[in-house]
Amino acid sequence: MAEFMKVSYEQFKADCQKLESSGALWFAGEDEIRKVYDAIQLPRRATEGSAGYDFYMPFAASFVSVNPTMIPTGVRVKLDHDTFLMCVPRSGLGFKYGMQLRNSVGIIDEDYFWANNEGHIAAKITTEEPFKLDAGDRFMQGIIVKYGTVKNDDPIEKERKGGFGSTGGTGQLPGQMSVDDFIREGAGEK
Repeated sequence: MAEFMKVSYEQFKADCQKLESSGALWFAGEDEIRKVYDAIQLPRRATEGSAGYDFYMPFAASFVSVNPTMIPTGVRVKLDHDTFLMCVPRSGLGFKYGMQLRNSVGIIDEDYFWANNEGHIAAKITTEEPFKLDAGDRFMQGIIVKYGTVKNDDPIEKERKGGFGSTGGTGQLPGQMSVDDFIREGAGEK
């Protein structure tokens, strides 16, 4: 059975410090990060009939359309075989403010749990209208989905070796030319 759990304190602290160094967070001190980490709520369904597990804001944040905002949730998920977690904004925030995830729909694969970043789930949020959320507000939902594979399934790799983007985010297979190299070659650049 699938299970949500916190990432380690060390992983959450590294995520917060990375955001703080880029100016995205106002805190990165040990005491503040520890308080936020200790208060992290694991995702829950709002009702028995809810398909999605609501994710909670670990700290207060303001969202403006010109700057996407990264939210490290401090959460990871261990999934059953042949399932993935689909992350989408809560529909009310999308309707009221035009909130969306930067990558449209987040897909958390079952093997992401074992990634070198502990399979931490983060959300990069954009919006049409400014709004603010407080710590503990629900902002995103995750839906566990069963998937199938084709008869002639032949994965490029047998297992994941890293975290976000580690499976070749550009669609490039081993030995293929990158898109940038393809463009440069077509323009006669070396």
